Amino acid sequence: MALYRHVYLKFWKDDKVMELFSVEEKLLFLFLLTNPNTTQIGVYKILPKEIAFMTGFEEEEVCIMLELFEKEYKLIKYNKLTHEIAIVHWAKYNLNKAGGKPMMDCISSELSRVEDVSLLEIILDHIKNEGIKKLYIDVINREKGESIKIKDEGEVIYERPSEEQLRRARELYKQV
Repeated sequence: MALYRHVYLKFWKDDKVMELFSVEEKLLFLFLLTNPNTTQIGVYKILPKEIAFMTGFEEEEVCIMLELFEKEYKLIKYNKLTHEIAIVHWAKYNLNKAGGKPMMDCISSELSRVEDVSLLEIILDHIKNEGIKKLYIDVINREKGESIKIKDEGEVIYERPSEEQLRRARELYKQV
């Protein structure tokens, strides 16, 4: 886990933040971006009770705001069974630089601990770094037991990877 998290100044000028967020919602969303449970991958476990304890909000207020962030603002996805939260635009601001092998190892390790792999798909669309994107895709595909192959026409088909494909993927990963 990193000792700090970046908060872009654009946060304060964002239309949703300026026009829709209450003071409490601003504080809670900043908390979701920077709390001690956050990870490099944008998916982490946290209970509403923990959020309430750390922020001073009532647990019921936290649940209401989480639902608002998820359903109305579409900024998060929260799995109430696994207590995992995904920050939708996490990758846009946090996974845009190559960080070398230590960072890739950290990301791989954190990806392997995600219980609700569907949360990774929410973040995947915003990842620009191809090496990091591949790590996410590998975990998602492993969970589904398939690989994604994209044809020239843009049609997506699903098939199991061959031994040759697996070997090439391992070589590609070593280069990142």
